[in-house]
Amino acid sequence: MSASQRLTLARVLAILLVVAISVSVFSIRDQAEKYAIYGYPGIFIISLLAYATILLPAPGMAVIITMGLVFHPLGVGLAAGAGATIGELTGYLAGFSGQAVIERIDIYTRLTHWMQNNGPLTILVLSAIPNPFFDLAGVAAGALKMPVHMFLFWCWIGETIKMLFFSYLGDALVYRLF
Repeated sequence: MSASQRLTLARVLAILLVVAISVSVFSIRDQAEKYAIYGYPGIFIISLLAYATILLPAPGMAVIITMGLVFHPLGVGLAAGAGATIGELTGYLAGFSGQAVIERIDIYTRLTHWMQNNGPLTILVLSAIPNPFFDLAGVAAGALKMPVHMFLFWCWIGETIKMLFFSYLGDALVYRLF
């Protein structure tokens, strides 16, 4: 098998994996909260599952806010940030497999331009704020062949910042309500 054929096979397998993960997580989205009884590992799993879908809604942020009410918000933010980062690999893999379907979307074109000019900052900023476009940023990172360790590092920082904000928001709600 030639190098070109191996690359094509890897891309096909990556996109099939992404589709399978997205469909699986979307189908069990109503049952994700049950993992919260497992504490921080459960929070990690909920976050991983919520962020492993591409462009399909899954519960996550509301659970993180709620867990900030129950557990120490620093632990919640760290566990959720790590889980979300691993979950975001699906977008990266989708980009690695080929972006033909979404390359016609205007925001994807802008994201690709931002990624080419300053990929790490783009990943950091877009992962730190709640927005529906981060999946496309992950796709752009994969398509542009950003090193996966760089993608994971900057994504982890951004996701952890976001998750810490929401877990401390949940913690603050306890003091406001009671």
